[in-house]
Amino acid sequence: IPAPRRPGMRLPVIPIGVTAAAILVISAPRLLLRRASLSLRVPRLRVRGLRVPRLRLATVGAAITWAVAAVTLFVIYLHVARTSAVTSDGASNALQAWDMLHGNPLLRGWQLSDVSFYPTELVQYLLIERLRGLTADVVPIASAMTYTLLALLAALLAKGRATGRDAIVRCVLAAGIMAAPQLGDGIYVLMGSPDHIGSTVPVMVTFLLLDRAPRRWYTAVAAGLLLSVGLVADGIVLYTGIMPVVAICAVRIYRSRIQLKKRWRASSFELVLAAATAPAIWLARTALTMIASHGGFRVWPVSPLLAAPSDLGRSLAVTGRGLLLLFGANFFGHPAGFVAALAIAHLTGLGLAAWATCATIRRLSRSDLAAALLAAGIVLTLTAYLLSTRADDLASTRDITAVLPFGAALAGRALAGRLIRARLVPALAVVLIGYLISLGRLVTQPPAQPESAGLGSWLAARHLTYGLAGYWNANITTLDTGGRVNLRSVLANGTQITSDYWEVKSDWFDPAVSYANFIVLVPSPPGFKRYPTVASVRRSFGPPLRIYYVNSYTIVVWNKNLLDDVIRGRPLPPRTNSGTPPATPLPVPPGE
Repeated sequence: IPAPRRPGMRLPVIPIGVTAAAILVISAPRLLLRRASLSLRVPRLRVRGLRVPRLRLATVGAAITWAVAAVTLFVIYLHVARTSAVTSDGASNALQAWDMLHGNPLLRGWQLSDVSFYPTELVQYLLIERLRGLTADVVPIASAMTYTLLALLAALLAKGRATGRDAIVRCVLAAGIMAAPQLGDGIYVLMGSPDHIGSTVPVMVTFLLLDRAPRRWYTAVAAGLLLSVGLVADGIVLYTGIMPVVAICAVRIYRSRIQLKKRWRASSFELVLAAATAPAIWLARTALTMIASHGGFRVWPVSPLLAAPSDLGRSLAVTGRGLLLLFGANFFGHPAGFVAALAIAHLTGLGLAAWATCATIRRLSRSDLAAALLAAGIVLTLTAYLLSTRADDLASTRDITAVLPFGAALAGRALAGRLIRARLVPALAVVLIGYLISLGRLVTQPPAQPESAGLGSWLAARHLTYGLAGYWNANITTLDTGGRVNLRSVLANGTQITSDYWEVKSDWFDPAVSYANFIVLVPSPPGFKRYPTVASVRRSFGPPLRIYYVNSYTIVVWNKNLLDDVIRGRPLPPRTNSGTPPATPLPVPPGE
């Protein structure tokens, strides 16, 4: 049972006017000092037997501006993330991290979703909860950290080894494309909770390592290990990281050995890199198996399904709208006016990313390794999504969120020189103003309350502290109350009430450990018919002691432990006709 909430300080929120310059000054000190022909250097310390490297003031200044940009962007995106309500998805991960923090590092007894987030976001949540305690604000703090890190990684990948004006344009172009997520669905997909967007971090770190580190065997091995860790956290890394690396290595080896007739030694780094990356699939699978065999968490297996030919048209339409959403350009459904004009202006970022991808693919054999990996990651991610059954609604855009930072980094890296030569930088500066206006609109939005806000305090006031509920009301209420009220997710299976099998811990439903004497009922989400109803709970638990009607909630109370009558839940067998796709993302494995 989660411990009580620990006190913590609320992070400050600063106005947008303080922050706009941070992106624009990335690497500026280096350029200014070079143009001024300043050769000032930090005096070298002379210690006998010790050689201290000399630091240039330009390097120190650039490091400071990167740090200032990171802090500033984090504060901005923290406010932006708070405009999206925390749901039970993020709450589940927060409870898992809390359990890890309190002596359960392997998450014994936990049944997770189809994604573990174990070595990535769960560790991040654990560190935040160490400082902040168990609170719903952990989710937006982590989301802001992740998005800030992605923006900086995109700028670093775009910069490459460029210097001067070219470096500034590259960084600003990449960070600018990511600057303003779209209000509503865009923020939910990119910052709503731990999701595939966070799994892009280890992939981009790997690409940055391959771009900056020496072409040595240990660099290739480190890249393979990073991708293995990412794959343990999220299977999407197979498409965003592992397959692009192997594919680009194969292309480069083929060109060097077959087309140019060079010796194998010329492709030695690509050979080692492919050999170090390919086993990541086996390493990740072995790691998950070992964790489960030692009593740790289990992840729901996912079997990718290919879309039927008749569904490709719909998948193509969903993919197109998803790309508009990721780049903040989803103007459909907005009334004609200023907001729609801002969304249309974001088509610039999508167009630049598409241009850079096509240009890189066209001259793939001559592109540098980082650009080739980014382009391959975009193409393979979109192809896998388009041909799968995952492209069913706009919320499934989370599966292709890597396209945004990949496209932003590639646009800055591949197009900055062309745009400078074409004297289009002033025009892009005008577009950037539109992006900053969009970001300003986000900052002025009020924070959203967590789902089930108010329910926990109502229950606590009546000493109803341990009960049952549907998935979307269970873990979020537990998190929102800091563990003072615990709701456990259950399902209806005919005349029986069963424990849920998604983001739950087995101890929660042990009647020898816990005493649950009430259940919170709400209508089932669209497309999902397994939420308990008044009739089903009466058949399972008998006549209740009393019933409360509070807003949209029906709270049914008994004078006994309901866990004695809750049976172990499992997914229903696959059905050929799953009905209308749900309007909101539901935590149900494929085939349910």
